[in-house]
This record gives sequence, C-alpha cells and structure tokens, in this order.
Amino acid sequence: QVHLVESGGGLVQAGGSLRLTCAVSGLTFSLYSTGWVRQAPGQERELVAEITWDDREYSSDSVKGRFTVSRDKVKNTVDLQMNSLMAEDTATYYCAASPAYGTIRSSSVAYWGKGTLVTVST
Repeated sequence: QVHLVESGGGLVQAGGSLRLTCAVSGLTFSLYSTGWVRQAPGQERELVAEITWDDREYSSDSVKGRFTVSRDKVKNTVDLQMNSLMAEDTATYYCAASPAYGTIRSSSVAYWGKGTLVTVST
C-alpha cells in the first residue's frame, strides 16, 4: 500500500524559506515519478516540481530558480526547498506520485498525500 505523508508547511514571511518533506512508502523511486502539486484557494491544482522515475527533473516556470525538488533514496523522502517565497506561493502543497513508468506532468497522479498548508504573509 502506498503512503505519502507531507510535513514542513507553515506560516512564513515573504522572502523567506521553507522546506517540505514527503515520507514515501510502498513504492520504488526507480519505477514511479514523485513530486509536488499545489492548489491555491479558488484555483486549479498546479504541478510545482517532480523527479521522474528515470531521474529527470521538472519545475514550473512560476517557481524555477526559487524552488528545488530533491529525492533521498535511502530515507525514501522527496523534499521541496522553497526560497524567496512570495504571497502567490500560498497554497496547500500535496506530495504526489505518478503511475508506474509515467510522469505526473503527462500521466496525471496515481497517489496523493493529504497536503500541507503553506501561507506566505506580506
């Protein structure tokens, strides 16, 4: 059974940093792409960043240069380091995994975490 459990959200001032961690169990990084999807109030879900099963990285234009996704195969975690946070980054951030041998970007999401709220104050 697949479990994705997020931690690290909270309140931060604009310009600050936060690090989100997703503890992953029940799937193998070499078969599944994993990453982060966010949803702001009243808006659609947006793929923020992912690392694919074949080790390619993707990040959206809105976070490129500010956010970095990383994966620890020993700890079985996927992290999102968020720097230079802006008010428009306020959202619930979900850890997500694709179907086997797929990507979140092209194959949608097969598994979701429950989400962690990030609030950026100005």
